Amino acid sequence: MALQEELEQQGIWLFRYRGILPVIILGVGMLLFLQTELHPETFFLKKTPYEIYYEMFCLVVSLLGLLIRIFVIGYVPKNTSGRTVKTQVADSLNTTGMYSLVRHPLYLGNYFMWLGPALLSGNFWFIISFTLLYWIYYERIMFSEEKFLRGKFGGTYLTWAEKVPAFVPNFKNFVKPNLTFSWKKVVRKEINGLFLLVLIFFFFDYLGVLTKNEVNYNPFLFYSSIVLTVAIIVIKIIKKKTDILKQENR
Repeated sequence: MALQEELEQQGIWLFRYRGILPVIILGVGMLLFLQTELHPETFFLKKTPYEIYYEMFCLVVSLLGLLIRIFVIGYVPKNTSGRTVKTQVADSLNTTGMYSLVRHPLYLGNYFMWLGPALLSGNFWFIISFTLLYWIYYERIMFSEEKFLRGKFGGTYLTWAEKVPAFVPNFKNFVKPNLTFSWKKVVRKEINGLFLLVLIFFFFDYLGVLTKNEVNYNPFLFYSSIVLTVAIIVIKIIKKKTDILKQENR
């Protein structure tokens, strides 16, 4: 098999099992986080007044990733910016909004979302390793997606791809989105991601508290988890019983 076809097949396979990477990141990250909690001398911010600010910084990094995803999802039409487990979906080519800045904005958002928990570990080499692993992993997924889009949209895709970078945004290229922002689609698609993000940070905080034999949990993370749990239950009921969150072509 030629290298081009091999990379494409790897990308298709990696996308199908893309849920494995976050589990690996969280597993290793939590072990390193516990090590840092038990041996605070290994991370210069531990046991200092600045530790809480660093943790909040990590959360902000992850929320930045989620915000990128929200700006993507909120402006794209139905059957774009996504795939089913086995097949790619693209009824049209997105070239405005976030897609005028970078060709793979969702993966850029995902990177920052998972970078936050990686930063929490306080281990410099793990953060570097995560970044390299993420790039190798998603480079193949992006390769397979771009081959599909080039085959479907031909010259239109090539013209767009020539001026829009793959992963590092070029803000000079910004083109206003064609569609209005859809909060309904964002709520449908991204509420679970927000809940998972807050839950992960709360769990890290909980582990840290356990290692110190304390009971002073981060109140923001604790109450946010409760509020989001209730919100998800309400949203699921609304989606099942009503059409409030449905929107034509979105």
